[in-house]
Amino acid sequence: MKKVLKSIATCLLVATLAHAQDKHVILISIDGLRPEFYMDPSWAMVNVRQGMQTGSYAEGVRGSFPTVTYPSHTSIITGVLPAKHGIYYNTPVEPLGITGKWFWYYKDIKVPTLWTAAKEAGLTTAGVSWPVTVGAPIDYNLPEYVILPKGKGEKKDEIKAMYEESNPKQLYQEVQDNAIGKFGEFGATLDFYNSDQNKARMAAYIVRKYKPAFLAIHIALTDHFEHEQGRDGDKVRSAVAGADYAVKTIMNAVEMAGIKDNTTFIITGDHGFVDTHTQVNVNVMLAKAGLYDNDKKEDWRAYFQASGGSAFLHLCNPNDKATLDKVNKALANLPDGIKKLFHILDKKQLTAAQGDPNAALALAANRGVSFGATAKGELLTAAKGGTHGYLPTDFKDIQTGFVAFGRGIKPGTVLPIMDQEDIAPLIANLLGITLKTDGILYPGILQKVKK
Repeated sequence: MKKVLKSIATCLLVATLAHAQDKHVILISIDGLRPEFYMDPSWAMVNVRQGMQTGSYAEGVRGSFPTVTYPSHTSIITGVLPAKHGIYYNTPVEPLGITGKWFWYYKDIKVPTLWTAAKEAGLTTAGVSWPVTVGAPIDYNLPEYVILPKGKGEKKDEIKAMYEESNPKQLYQEVQDNAIGKFGEFGATLDFYNSDQNKARMAAYIVRKYKPAFLAIHIALTDHFEHEQGRDGDKVRSAVAGADYAVKTIMNAVEMAGIKDNTTFIITGDHGFVDTHTQVNVNVMLAKAGLYDNDKKEDWRAYFQASGGSAFLHLCNPNDKATLDKVNKALANLPDGIKKLFHILDKKQLTAAQGDPNAALALAANRGVSFGATAKGELLTAAKGGTHGYLPTDFKDIQTGFVAFGRGIKPGTVLPIMDQEDIAPLIANLLGITLKTDGILYPGILQKVKK
């Protein structure tokens, strides 16, 4: 009798998992995505616009603070903001000298993610170049990671990094053999347009071969050229069109895999972009106040972590009130013209923004202004191109986008604004998994699916 009951239980479990695996969500993050890219037809996002017209979309998505790539992508995948998930910046705070390291490792995330929730539910997952996923519990993973140069004349190496950290180990070779060909020296670099296309082909292969219940991919070329050219330019427009082509590549793969009717597409981004003209090198102010010595970094007392349109004050001794008072005095003594370039968030305001809880205060730049990390030279220097990192509530330019279509998505719903942490609960609902978040599940987006 026990054997019969055990057999029945096993069959029920297999049937449940099989039913769960019939639900698929493809999450595509286009770094630097702005809502006008799909709302304005002049940007040539033909395929994303078609998805928008058959599904639901937002006119803007309010991001994390700072509005930069790694905190934002972690908010998307956890449904909470940086103060809770622990990825406060793209890079660690390094007052002793910037090394080039980023927050690559999944172990640094402090809360459960969609990856862990899917794994607990027995679902198959995949990731292509998704930030903070080295060592993540993802079944098919090609994480975003770079091996830094160790000696003079060496270059950073994205190719070797992908080989070393892919999971399973043979996946890197599989995508070369079946999707992209041999990944040469320039196969992953953002200086050329094949980067987004290679990543899309990798994702397409994984979809066709393994049919994961949840796949997340991050493509970054649009961001790269917005940094170079600002909000508009020939390279930016070409990158946006290329990102749309990458989306279509993955859409085609879903159809080829025979899972189109059971798949939901979510196209989003991490932040918008702002054209810049001036950079404030706020650590120069600390150097002049005797709180940071560029030649004797080990004696630092205060340091600003620059993050594009924001900067976060860190104290060597977090309880050093005397140093904090000196920083506030130095800020107060700046010329009025310079003080107009940014506003100060005290500890209470920083907590409300759910930024880094270890920072003593933060500076949020006004539109057109950014922060630099250097402690040498002039306090103000010229800037060009574009950046992000601003306080997400300061102005609309920094908002990113959201388009959802396919299985379970109600056509025609338009959200004037949503929050980045609202994406995870939607994905969890579509996959039938449980994840505790701070986001809102908007019922108006959902459409009942026939079983």
